[in-house]
Amino acid sequence: MLTDLWPLFGLVLRTPRLELRLPSLEQLATLGTLAGEGVHDPARMPFVVPWTDKAPVPRGRSVLQWTWRTWAELSADRWALGFVVLHGGEVVGVQELQASDFAVVREVGTGSWLGQRHQGVGIGTEMRAAVLHLAFAGLGAEEATSGAFTDNPASLAVSRKLGYVHDGVRRLKRRDEAAVEQRLRLDRAAWEAHREVPVDIEGLEPCLPLLGAAVSAAAS
Repeated sequence: MLTDLWPLFGLVLRTPRLELRLPSLEQLATLGTLAGEGVHDPARMPFVVPWTDKAPVPRGRSVLQWTWRTWAELSADRWALGFVVLHGGEVVGVQELQASDFAVVREVGTGSWLGQRHQGVGIGTEMRAAVLHLAFAGLGAEEATSGAFTDNPASLAVSRKLGYVHDGVRRLKRRDEAAVEQRLRLDRAAWEAHREVPVDIEGLEPCLPLLGAAVSAAAS
């Protein structure tokens, strides 16, 4: 079976409304179409890499290429898991969890996007809570980081709700202009204090060596 060689395809996160897993090829195609329909107001750019400035078809194709690249390059030293997010069985976006040298550093980062028509109903908070549970309860992480441009209040609000604190700023190039990104950090104690979304994890144990996490924490 495929999961014997690549157990990450058997890793599933479930919250009261959502299911997160690595996408099938059909789900990946749906993600590409969803991205082509729009992820944000074109007048704004919430991403450091302006991939959403592409025309709809190349934009959707870039989602496929990015996903395949993360699969091909995954190692215990450096990995990125781009989970497809399903709401009522419908593909609504992507939630990423990534790390470098996790076995030593025990730190993860997150990134995400939702199709524009699925925004504003709390999905963003719930899907990030799911991967934070995987990181802290499942993999034994000690800290998680994130970031958002200061003119992206929706992303910053999600981070505040989940317990992140400010961790400095940095100036970045965005569409050939300077923009300020707010860095954010969440430690284990703050995660524990703010965890409100119940999360179930399935299929984690065989994935641990691939992610530099040899010993599983409680996954419930």
